[in-house]
Amino acid sequence: MQVTIVHVTVKQDHVDDFIEASRLNHEASVAEPGNRRFDVLQSADDPSQFVLYEAYENAAEAAKHKETEHYKKWRETVADWMAQPRTGVPYNGLFPA
Repeated sequence: MQVTIVHVTVKQDHVDDFIEASRLNHEASVAEPGNRRFDVLQSADDPSQFVLYEAYENAAEAAKHKETEHYKKWRETVADWMAQPRTGVPYNGLFPA
């Protein structure tokens, strides 16, 4: 399994916009054949801090996600709402197998 954990800091005045755009991306992402999980998490302490937990069957399926129209739309839509560039860290998922 290929997991990417993406850290995002959103400008305060776009938190609600980011949540809605990410909801739409989430709904389309979980429908992808290779998707195993796609969580959008918001910090309980700082509402402008988000984590996206993306799990795909393998690295090829994770790469396909970045070619989807819903991902490209999300990326373009939220770009100006970020307080700093987002960071994604890839992981090899061990368990569950």
